[in-house]
Amino acid sequence: MNDVITIVLAVLVIVLVVAFIFYVQKIKNGKQDAESLITEAENKANEITANAKRDADNLKREAELYKRDAENFKKEARYSLKEEEQKQRRDIENEFKQDRKELKETEQRLTQREEVLDRKDDTLTKKERNLDSKEENLAKKTDTLNKREQELLHIEEKKQQELERISNLSVDEAKDIILTETRDGLTKEMAQMIRQSEEKATAEADKKAKKIISLAIQRVSSDSVAEQTVSVVTLPDDSMKGRIIGREGRNIRTFEALTGIDVIIDDTPEAVVLSGFDPIRREIARMTLEQLVQDGRIHPARIEELVEKNRKAIDHKIREYGEQAAFEVGAHNLHPDLMKIMGRLHFRTSYGQNVLDHSVEVANIAGNLAAEMGENIQLAKRAGFLHDIGKALDHEVEGSHVEIGTDLARKYKENPIVINTIASHHNDTEPNSVIAVLVAAADALSAARPGARRESIENYIKRLKDLENISTSFDGVDTAFALQAGREVRVMVKPEKLSDDKMTILARDIKNRIENEMDYPGNIKVTVIRETRAIDYAK
Repeated sequence: MNDVITIVLAVLVIVLVVAFIFYVQKIKNGKQDAESLITEAENKANEITANAKRDADNLKREAELYKRDAENFKKEARYSLKEEEQKQRRDIENEFKQDRKELKETEQRLTQREEVLDRKDDTLTKKERNLDSKEENLAKKTDTLNKREQELLHIEEKKQQELERISNLSVDEAKDIILTETRDGLTKEMAQMIRQSEEKATAEADKKAKKIISLAIQRVSSDSVAEQTVSVVTLPDDSMKGRIIGREGRNIRTFEALTGIDVIIDDTPEAVVLSGFDPIRREIARMTLEQLVQDGRIHPARIEELVEKNRKAIDHKIREYGEQAAFEVGAHNLHPDLMKIMGRLHFRTSYGQNVLDHSVEVANIAGNLAAEMGENIQLAKRAGFLHDIGKALDHEVEGSHVEIGTDLARKYKENPIVINTIASHHNDTEPNSVIAVLVAAADALSAARPGARRESIENYIKRLKDLENISTSFDGVDTAFALQAGREVRVMVKPEKLSDDKMTILARDIKNRIENEMDYPGNIKVTVIRETRAIDYAK
C-alpha cells in the first residue's frame, strides 16, 4: 500500500515537473514570438518610412519637372505669340503693298483713260467744225434746190396747161382714166395670180396629204378579221349532245337561262353552235360549255358554278385586254377604269371590225400622221385610242357613243384636246385642234382599208374578177392576177407586142379604167411586168 502511494506521488511529482517545464517553455516561446513581432513591426515601419521618403523624393522630382515644363511652355507660348505677331504684321504689310499696287494700277488706267478722252475731245471738236462747214454748204445747196424747184413747178404748170389745152381733159379727169385702166388691169392680173396660186396650193396640199397618209399607213401593220355573232364549240363525239341537253332538256334550259345565249344543236357532226348578239355573254357561254365538255359533269348546279366562275374570269380578261392595248399605244398613265372600259371593246364589233383593234390601229395611224405634221405624237395616239370608248357602254347608257365617250373623258379629267377629238370625230362638233382632224382622218382610213369591214363573199369575188377582166382587156396583156385582197393587180404583158416604153402608158390606162368603172376601198396598185426569156437545152 505504501508502495502504491509512493508510486502515485512519484507520478504526480513527475507530472508537475513536466507541466512546469512545459509552462516555462511556453513562456519562453511567447517572448520569442513577441520579439519577432516587434522586429517585424519595426522592419515594416522602416520599410514604410523608406517608401514614403522615396515617394516624397519622386513627387519632389516630378514637381520640379512640372515646374520646368511650365517654364518651357511659357517660353514657347511667348515665342509662338511673337511669331504670330510677326506673321500678322507681314500679312498686313503684304496687303498694304497689294492695295498700293492696285491703287497705282487704277491711277495708271485713269490716266490712260483721261488721255483717250482728251484725244476723243479733240476729234469731236474737229468733227464739229467739219459739220458746221457741211451745214453751211447744205444750206447753200438747199437754197439752190428751192430755186430750181420753183422753176420746175413753173415749167410743170405750163406743161400741164398745154396738155389740158391739147387733150381737152382736166388733171382730175386724166387721173381717173389712168386709175381706172390700171385698176382693171391689176384686177385681171390679181384674179389670174389668185387662181394660179389656189390651183398650185391645192395640188401641193393634195400631194403632201397623200404622201403623209401613205407614209402613216405603210408604218402600221394590222390583221383584218371579220367578227361574227356565233361561236362554235367542238365536241369529242356526238353522244355529248344528249348530255348537254339533259333529261327533259333541263341542262340546256339552265345553260341558256344563266348565259342568255341560244344553244343550237343540229346535225353538224361533233359541234354545237352558240348564238347571241352580246359577245361577252357569248364568250362566257363558250368558256363554260368547253369546261363542261372537258370535265364531263354536266348538271344544273355545275353549270351555275362554272357560269359564275367564268363571269369573274372574263372581267379579269377584259382588264388584261385593255392594259395590253394601252401599253401597245403608249398610254401607260391611262386611268385603270378607262383601261377596263377599253378592254370591253375587245368583244365589240362594228360592221364586223373588232373595235379594240380598230382603236389601236387608229391610235397608230394618228401617231404617224402627227409625226409627219410635227404635232404631239403621244397626245394624238391617246386621242385616237379613246375616240370610240363610248361604244363599250352604248348598250347600257342612253345616248350615242360620241356623247358617252365625251362624258367619260370629262369624268376622268382627260386632256381637253382628247375630249374635243372624241366629240368631233364624227363631225358632231367642230374640231378645235389639228390632232382632232388627224384622228378623224385616221378613223376613216382604218375603216376604209381593204378587209377592215365585212363584205359579202359574192361582192368580194366579183370585185376581184372585175379587176382582172379590166386588166386583161387591153391589147398585149397575157395574164393578170389580183393580189393582197384586191389591193394590187399584177399584169403580165407579151414582150413581142409591147415595148418597155409602152408599159408606163398601159399602167396608166389600166389605172384610169379601174378608177372610172369600179368602186373599192383604199388604193389599188397596178404593176405591169414585161419579161423576156431565152431557153435552150443542153444535150
